[in-house]
Amino acid sequence: MTDTQTAGAPAAGATVDKGGKNADKKPERVASLWSDAVHDLRRNPVFLIGAFLVFCLLVLAVVPQWFTSGSPYEATACTLQDSLKRPSAEHWFGFDIQGCDIYTRTIWATRNSVIVGILTTTVVLLVGGALGLMAGWLGGFWDSILSRVTEIFFAIPLLLGGMLIMSGLEGNAWTVSLVMATLGWPQIFRIMRSSVLQNKNNDYVMAARALGAGTLRITMRHILPNAIAPVIVVGAISLGVYIGAEAALSYLGIGVQPPEISWGLMVSDAKDRFLQAPHVLLFPAAALSITVLAFIMVGDAVRDALDPKLR
Repeated sequence: MTDTQTAGAPAAGATVDKGGKNADKKPERVASLWSDAVHDLRRNPVFLIGAFLVFCLLVLAVVPQWFTSGSPYEATACTLQDSLKRPSAEHWFGFDIQGCDIYTRTIWATRNSVIVGILTTTVVLLVGGALGLMAGWLGGFWDSILSRVTEIFFAIPLLLGGMLIMSGLEGNAWTVSLVMATLGWPQIFRIMRSSVLQNKNNDYVMAARALGAGTLRITMRHILPNAIAPVIVVGAISLGVYIGAEAALSYLGIGVQPPEISWGLMVSDAKDRFLQAPHVLLFPAAALSITVLAFIMVGDAVRDALDPKLR
């Protein structure tokens, strides 16, 4: 009996070693994927240009006073005698209908747009990602309930739902962000859930279970690192989408409200004076377009770097 146990011990040990290698093999591949992605991004001109533009936007949002001579919120910021004056050496972007310096307002409007984009995307990633991870990993009852709830929210168009909800709320960057996050998380939920379902039954997860790894360890070490890549890609692109959505709501008069400043508000105020003073519309529209394009460039580059099929 003792001989039999002794003879069986090496075989059991060999199985454990083999399982251990299988369990650790996939995390090494994941680490390689991320390191290869970082290497590719450093060599991708689209990413570098987009990242540079995003960095500039973040600086403008944090310290707009560094780039302007005054604040648009000051009582003396606007003078009617300067109404619709064209760009000049002293005032690069000219003045709007109220005699406010368009350059100053365009720079300061960056803050609200960046707040909306970052806050909305952060909430969407946290809520949608956590619920998607839960639904995909637990399955069964929880997956069914969460999927049905998601379908209800997913059926509501972002802009239409935002218009209906914002019509009864105070219009500021924080409110707009939370409203859009409430309507935007189902997309991340579906992506995360699908990614978890694809990974939860792989060999490296089974090996980790056989070695006695707990649910939390398996989730954080094996499931999440392999499921997070498509979520990050969509999140990066969504930043630009949410900034554009905020501008659309503000343009319609139900997003950010005066005295706050928004590119959408500036475009709305200028739409009837485009032929008379095209500069009033041109500069805020250009700032909005460049911002959305920058985040989309970063998101597309990240997607290409993380997609093994494109390697």
